[in-house]
Amino acid sequence: MALMAALNDPTPTGSVTGPVVGFDLDMTLIDSRPGIRATWAALAEQTGAHIDADLVVTRLGPPLEQEMAHWFPAERIPAMSELYREMYPTYAIEGTLPMPGVHETIAAVHAAGGRAVVVTAKYEPNAKLHLAHLGIAADAVVGNLWAEGKGEALREHGASVYVGDHTGDVRGARTAGALSVAVTTGPCDAAELRTAGADVILSDLTAFPAWLAGYVAQERA
Repeated sequence: MALMAALNDPTPTGSVTGPVVGFDLDMTLIDSRPGIRATWAALAEQTGAHIDADLVVTRLGPPLEQEMAHWFPAERIPAMSELYREMYPTYAIEGTLPMPGVHETIAAVHAAGGRAVVVTAKYEPNAKLHLAHLGIAADAVVGNLWAEGKGEALREHGASVYVGDHTGDVRGARTAGALSVAVTTGPCDAAELRTAGADVILSDLTAFPAWLAGYVAQERA
């Protein structure tokens, strides 16, 4: 309960002496593919629609409605999106895994005197359920934002770095004037992320604490 309360409070607690680091959620902090696959499969069963759940999980990142457009006519997308979000906690939370290095990454931000802010396209209440279930100690969560739309939230929280796995995350960092740190754990490879304008490319979060230590030392120098 304490963690959930913290996730609902966007205000800093105590003095922030280090960087504010923004993080994407799906395929950056969490491997949500098993849970998302299960939710889409359940949606297909309930509605009778043909949905290739295995294909869906290869292109995570953009807003839900964009994926819905592949499987439902335009007039059904709002209702199907609402139904999906209602079903999501039942099918997706338990099956989702933390990405390697996630807890060490958040701890490194806090050890540097900074804050970790999750900015994601996912429906915000479901994003908070994931973080609470996996014990990922984010300081704030902002949901329902994609690509350039993430920039406003990143600026509001004073983020100087944004970490994500998709070219849309690179665009969000650029919009906010933040350093774009990309991890190749999602649907976009290093070449795509570099072409999109990522400043730093890491194989996964296990490399982030060492990178952050160097970044903080350079900034303080």
